[in-house]
Amino acid sequence: MNETRRLPGDLHPRRAIARMLRVDHAGEYGALRIYAGQRAVLRRPETDALLAHMQAQEQHHLDSFAALLTRRRVRPTALLPLWHLAGFALGAATAALGERAAMACTVAVEETIDAHYARQAAALGPEEAPLRDTIETFRAEELEHRDIGLAHDAEQAPAYRLLSAAIKAGCRVAIALSEVI
Repeated sequence: MNETRRLPGDLHPRRAIARMLRVDHAGEYGALRIYAGQRAVLRRPETDALLAHMQAQEQHHLDSFAALLTRRRVRPTALLPLWHLAGFALGAATAALGERAAMACTVAVEETIDAHYARQAAALGPEEAPLRDTIETFRAEELEHRDIGLAHDAEQAPAYRLLSAAIKAGCRVAIALSEVI
């Protein structure tokens, strides 16, 4: 975080980075659990291959953030057990509504994460270029997931707008909670 841009009341750069890493780790963990829930319910081989691809990328993101937590001596969120259950439940519930609803879940989550990562990347100063590059790389992969969901008729899911709005609101709450708890 750029010290010259700090305003009164802003977090110290180390604390701001710790919050970023904590929430990003939690988010990737939750995403991994969403795909696990979807894969447990949706059993079509072609759908499973797509979900497995996205899940593998989320695992890489999670592993990268876990390493950064360790390297920078940041504790993970205490809410991981909740995200373990909630992520799987969200994935399984949307998959139970059908493949389109599962893809709608992916689109909603990834659009929220795109905006979240964009804010983080913009807030990082030149001293955090490697972290910003990591976030931007992962952001591009999250947008790939969104595009996969859109290509697989996410917008044709029953009550798409309502489902999407509810999932996005839940993601924003999870982000806010995971930053501080």
